[in-house]
Parts: sequence; structure tokens; C-alpha cells
Amino acid sequence: MQDTALAPAAGAKLAARVAALDWTQIGADLDADGYAIAGTLLSAAECAALRASYADEALFRSRVVMARHGFGRGEYRYFAYPLPEPVATMRAVFYEFLAPLANHWQALAGREGRFPALHAEYLARCRDAGQTRPTPLLLRYGPGDYNCLHQDLYGGEAFPLQVAILLSAPDADFEGGEFLLTEQRPRAQSRGAVVPLARGEAVIFAVDRRPVRGARRVHHVRLRHGVSRVRRGERCTLGLILHDAR
Repeated sequence: MQDTALAPAAGAKLAARVAALDWTQIGADLDADGYAIAGTLLSAAECAALRASYADEALFRSRVVMARHGFGRGEYRYFAYPLPEPVATMRAVFYEFLAPLANHWQALAGREGRFPALHAEYLARCRDAGQTRPTPLLLRYGPGDYNCLHQDLYGGEAFPLQVAILLSAPDADFEGGEFLLTEQRPRAQSRGAVVPLARGEAVIFAVDRRPVRGARRVHHVRLRHGVSRVRRGERCTLGLILHDAR
């Protein structure tokens, strides 16, 4: 029996929550820093339901043990199509609000291409590029686990922004495991950030490069993200990557 927190009706409620976020402030934060803490989207019960869904083999297309690939320690699972609620709704609605911000970055960078208004239209573009596998995932870390700094690029077609939602409660469920971002600036040392999140809270951040206005011109900085070592307990996260994979 499907948990009520993951039932289809939950999708409509979450769509309204995403729409109610302060998108003006989110856009300003993304322009300034390459990331934005969006606010709390999921209740404790919704977080618990998503964490519990990790054990349901039927929901996922693959499982990755990070240590086998040099990615760090811990593991994650990619959801299969059709995506369950509320993952499907949140992915589609986040895209609709992030597409104008992504197009703003495209214009700032002087690129001609634009992203379509609807996620279904963008996924059609991914299919045309041979990218058909869904990328939303659940990540699970235990004591001593961590995620190396990386970028979630799965082919030539890549949407420039993605979302992560923390499903565990800091201090209560785990210690350590901070979300990390680094930014490589031209002719300068890298800049790092530790992004504090509460359970159910979302962070939106750049997948790869973002445009930054300099004194004379726009230049590009590259971002990577990861998770520091978990000292105690279990840390779970929902990742919403908006392009599909080959």
C-alpha cells in the first residue's frame, strides 16, 4: 500500500509549495553565489516516506555503491520511469520556475539556445540527444560516508540548475555530512561554501558553469558539489536533476 505522503494527491500540494517560494530572492541568490536555499518543502512525514522508499526495489532503475567507482563512500539509487509522487511533480514544477532563470544565464553568457517552458518539452530534447534514463535519485550515507566533489553531467544535454532536498534531521538523525560547494574563479583561488540545511529544506545550485559579471565582461565559473564525512547516524537526500542520462 502506498504511503499517503507519496500518494498522487501529495503532488498537487507540493506543486503549490514550490510555486509559493520566493523566486525573486532565489534568482538573486543564484546570480550572486551560484546557489540558493529555497526553504522547507517537505514535512517530517514526507521525508520519512521518501527515506523508507529506498527499500522498494520496484521504484528504481539502478543502485550505485560510491566506493566501487571512487566517488566517495555511501550509496544512491536512481528512480525509474514512471517517477513516483511527489518526485515527478516536484521535478516538473521546479523546472518551470527554473527555466526562466536558466534562460537569463544563457542570455548573460551570450548563448543563443533557450530552454523550453515545460519540462516535458525539455525531456523531448534530451531524448533527441540520446538521453532517456531518469536521473532523480535518493542518496544514503552512514557513519564515515561522504561524497567527493563532482558535477552531475550525463551527456551533451544538461540543464544548468538542480535541486537537493535533505530528508534527515541534522543533529537528531546524523552529525557531520554538510553540503559543500566549491567555485573555481578565473585566475583566482577556489571559493568554498558550506550550505546548512534543515530536514525537508531544498537547495538549488548550478550544475556546472555559471556566468558572472566582471568589471569589464562576463566570465564563467565552474561549480562542484559534494557532502562532507558523516560522523554519526544516517543522512538521506533527494536529488532532482532536471536532464536525463544516456
